[in-house]
Amino acid sequence: MSWDFSTDSEFQEQLDWMREFVRERIWPLETLIDELGYDGLRRAIAPFAQEVRDRGLWAAHLDPELGGQGFGQVKLGLMHEILGTSPIAPLAFGNAAPDSGNSEILALAGSEEQKERYLHPLLAGDLKSAFSMTEPDTAGSDPTLLKTSAVRDGDEWVINGHKWFTSNGSIADFLIVMAVTDPDARPHQRASMLIVDADTPGIRVERDVATMEHPYESFGRYGNHAEVVYEGVRVPAHALLGQQGAGFLIAQQRLYPGRMHHCMRWLGVARRAFDMLCERSLYRYAHGSTLSKHQTVQNWIADSEAEMQAARLMTLQAAWVMDTDGVAAARKQIAMIKFYGAKVLHDVVDRAVQAHGALGCSTDLPLEAMYRAARAARIYDGPDEVHRASVARQVLRGYEAPADGVPTQHVPTRREAARRQFAELLETITAND
Repeated sequence: MSWDFSTDSEFQEQLDWMREFVRERIWPLETLIDELGYDGLRRAIAPFAQEVRDRGLWAAHLDPELGGQGFGQVKLGLMHEILGTSPIAPLAFGNAAPDSGNSEILALAGSEEQKERYLHPLLAGDLKSAFSMTEPDTAGSDPTLLKTSAVRDGDEWVINGHKWFTSNGSIADFLIVMAVTDPDARPHQRASMLIVDADTPGIRVERDVATMEHPYESFGRYGNHAEVVYEGVRVPAHALLGQQGAGFLIAQQRLYPGRMHHCMRWLGVARRAFDMLCERSLYRYAHGSTLSKHQTVQNWIADSEAEMQAARLMTLQAAWVMDTDGVAAARKQIAMIKFYGAKVLHDVVDRAVQAHGALGCSTDLPLEAMYRAARAARIYDGPDEVHRASVARQVLRGYEAPADGVPTQHVPTRREAARRQFAELLETITAND
């Protein structure tokens, strides 16, 4: 039997280094993002990224032959718990979304030519990418409804469609576009992925969509979500990623690990908010004592600690299943942590905001930004309701309705069965009486 919650000492040293590195070097940069702009931020991050490379931690999600470290999901999860404390830390470690997910797609489905042209420069930081799937006129929770089309015309694909929430679409050098290539195929075999250079004629970036997470209108800002129109966009036949009709299969290989990484990053955010909650409770005085002496605040602290620990163990167990048995075997666990982790993130940040009162609602602390991001977490990568339904379906496969319609725990029925089973014993006891 093997049941081990320990981290090997060598990797623990790496985690300790990362924790201090992110706190001391990355956190201070957060306050200067608007002043630096994206290019300035990249320049500021560059020497940090070199330190990460020197430590052997760059692009840890990819195999060594592709320039990564080949870490399994448990190690990646422990890393992302630290990187998640800052929205810009992943940039310094070569695993910022959407580039990290797109690099996994290219590693999984890309041809050697595609890897040479897009993957290697992407990992080197010479190119920026975007993933273009969500549409304004179709339900994101049901991707079989996608309308964007790619029609074969000789040696080219012609793409027409309307996308939005294409993260980093306004600053990308290339986009991975999900489009319907086989409209008459089975629902999950209709779509394919294609690589589209951002300067291809027919691409029009309408705007960066202001959101709850980034509520101020801006354009070309790192982390923005673009609205993109594709009108007669022609790409060569070899722009296809993987097999025609394999878009959903490839997407799931990208999204399942991505959801796990999201959850661990959320735990990093929650822990940072929790630290602020605990700190606040020790110095804020109200109604005769510090907040730490009030039972309500004590309950917030205890509940937050328990919920974060539960979410952490659930997420790492999902990562362990992925490492041990593969992505498909962890589907239920990944769906569970996606909706449970998002709830824990929201609730912990909400309590921290409440404890800080007016200060928590102000931009003088990062809590209000965390709160806005936490609400969006219930939608990104599939809404909570879809994941709950997925978990329920998988759980119910292990059950069946009673043939006679009588509940298996029905006491009168069980009593009669028990009397038959223990008839001899009952008769002996009755005779002795």
